[in-house]
Amino acid sequence: MNGFPRGKTAITGAATFGIGRNPGLSSMDIAVNASIRALRDAGITPGDVDALFICLPDNFLSGLTFAEYLGIQPKITENNRTGGSAFLTHLQSACLALDAGLCDVALIAYGSNQLSGAGKLVTPSGADPYEGPYRPRLPVSAYALAAARHMHEYGTTAEQLAEVAVSARQWANLNPDAHMQGELTVDDVLQARRVSTPLGVRDCCLVTDGGAAIVVTRADRAKDHTSKPAYVLGAAAATFHHNISQMPDLTVTAASESGPAAFAQAGVGTKDIDVVELYDAFTINPVLFMEDLGFCAKGEGGAFFENGHTAPGGAQPVNTNGGGLSCVHPGMYGLFTLVEAVQQITGVAGARQVEGAKLALAHGSGGYLSSQVTAILGTEETL
Repeated sequence: MNGFPRGKTAITGAATFGIGRNPGLSSMDIAVNASIRALRDAGITPGDVDALFICLPDNFLSGLTFAEYLGIQPKITENNRTGGSAFLTHLQSACLALDAGLCDVALIAYGSNQLSGAGKLVTPSGADPYEGPYRPRLPVSAYALAAARHMHEYGTTAEQLAEVAVSARQWANLNPDAHMQGELTVDDVLQARRVSTPLGVRDCCLVTDGGAAIVVTRADRAKDHTSKPAYVLGAAAATFHHNISQMPDLTVTAASESGPAAFAQAGVGTKDIDVVELYDAFTINPVLFMEDLGFCAKGEGGAFFENGHTAPGGAQPVNTNGGGLSCVHPGMYGLFTLVEAVQQITGVAGARQVEGAKLALAHGSGGYLSSQVTAILGTEETL
C-alpha cells in the first residue's frame, strides 16, 4: 500500500522572509516575499508556476488572493487547512499532482504578521462545548494536559522538557535569522513564569512574524532549476482527533501512523535520518513525536533530549534552525520544518550545518496534537 511517488518529485527552491517583526506588511505580503525568494532560489519566475498551495491565518480564500497577487492563472489552487501541519499536506498533494501530470511547478507558501498584528498567541474562537465551560487557555492548556499525563504515566520531568528548549536555543544561536538568541539554561526554563501548569513561558513557542515558501517540480526537470534538489522520498498523514478532550490517549499522537507510513514509502529507518525538523509549539511536542516516529520507545522521549543528545554536536540533531521555540513561530510553523530540512541536505545552512546530512525528516502538527504529517527528503544519492 505504498502509492507515493518516491523520488519522482523534488524541492528545487526554499526560502524564508521577515522572521521577527514586520510592521506594515500583511500576511499575504510576507508570504509573497518568501515566495519570490524561493522562486529566485529555483531560478524561475511566478509565470512558471501553475499550482499554488497556501494557507493564511487571516484569509480563508487565500489561494485565490495568492494567484491574483502573483498575477498568474494556475491550474491548481489549494487552501487546505489542518493547522500547522497544512503545508506538509500541501507537499503531499503537490507531489501527487505533479506525478499525475496535472501541473509542472508547484509553489507552497505561508506568511503571517502575528507579532506586529496581534502581538500575542491568539486563542481560537468557537470553543468545544465540552471544554469551553472549563475556560482552557488554548492552545497551551491542551498541550499542558498532554505534558502532565506524560509526566504521570512515564515519570517525565520538567527538567527534561526544559532540555528541549535549551537544545533549540543552542541551535538558534548558530542561526543569524533566529528571533530569540542568547544563553538559556534548564534553570531559566524552570524558573520562568508558568502559563498553564506544567508549562512555563519558555516551554511555549515564540510569537513572531514570518513567511516561508518552497518550489516543487518533477524530478526529471529538477536539475534545470538547481544543482542540488531535495527529493521527496515519502509523505504521509494521519489524524486521530481535533479537540484535546477527544484525544484517545494523551501520550500517543497520530505521528505513530504518519511516521511509519512515511518511512515505508521512503524505504529508510530512523537510524538513517541525519536531521529531524519537528513542529515544537511546546516542549512536550518533540518528546511525543520522537517516540511516535520511532526514534525512541514510548516513555523515553524526555531522556532522549538529555545530555545534549539533540543539540549541536549531539548524536541526533533536532530542530537545527532553533525551531518554533527559539527561531520563528508566526501562528503556524509547519512550512519552516521543510525549508530547514531542504537547507540542511543541500548544505546551505551555514554555521548550523550538520556535516554530511543526506536524509532529513520534517514533521508538522496541526490543531491540538491533532493532524500529523511526516515527510522524508533526501539527496540524489539516496534515490
